[in-house]
Amino acid sequence: MQAIRPAQARGQAQLPGLHSQHSFSFGQYYDPAHMGFGPLRVINEDRVAPGAGFPAHGHSDMEIISVVRAGAMAHRDSLGHSSVIGAGEVQRMTAGTGIRHSEFNASDDEALEFLQIWIVPEETGLAPSYEQKSFAATASNELHLVGSRDGHLGSLTIHQDVDLYLARLQPGHGVTHTLQANRRAWLQVMSGSVAVGEAQLESGDGLAVSHVADLTISTLAAADGTQSPDSAEILLFDMADS
Repeated sequence: MQAIRPAQARGQAQLPGLHSQHSFSFGQYYDPAHMGFGPLRVINEDRVAPGAGFPAHGHSDMEIISVVRAGAMAHRDSLGHSSVIGAGEVQRMTAGTGIRHSEFNASDDEALEFLQIWIVPEETGLAPSYEQKSFAATASNELHLVGSRDGHLGSLTIHQDVDLYLARLQPGHGVTHTLQANRRAWLQVMSGSVAVGEAQLESGDGLAVSHVADLTISTLAAADGTQSPDSAEILLFDMADS
């Protein structure tokens, strides 16, 4: 089974200095047909103007992953941590028993673009914690593990049975991922255009996948059949089908 979540169908939030698009119900956007996918609860694509951001607010019992695509994000929290997350970096925050944090554009002149992802953890009451790593130098045309339950292969630790992959596909290239039995996947296109079987996905589109063994994702050919000049960047979530 494959079901496309078109970019233009996502929820929208327009605030001073912020434009946010929600793949699943979030904030004032509510759609009972799109409450999440397995433990994947939130995928927000946020664009933040210089000097703007999210003032201090609280979270608990959630794995929050920030994938910065352009610019830099300044992060501060109630435990005294502060960091700047740059383009190509990924941060995992375990909210656990409770934490307050703020996120602002760290630049005075450059826009910040990032994906905010929430994953429901396997257990509640975890101690708040962080990890942050750069994946900017990963090779093209491969699926790179950036998050997993046990943090193997240098990935961030996610307190849930989810493997999160990042791939940057050059024109004319693709990747294939095998889903084991009783696993499902969510594909999020961050930029460019890709084909998955007969499905064609554009930037911002999502694809829910279940009961499929091999998932092949490739850049699209141009309309005249020649090799497309466009590259693509994708996130792939591989999770238990429960």
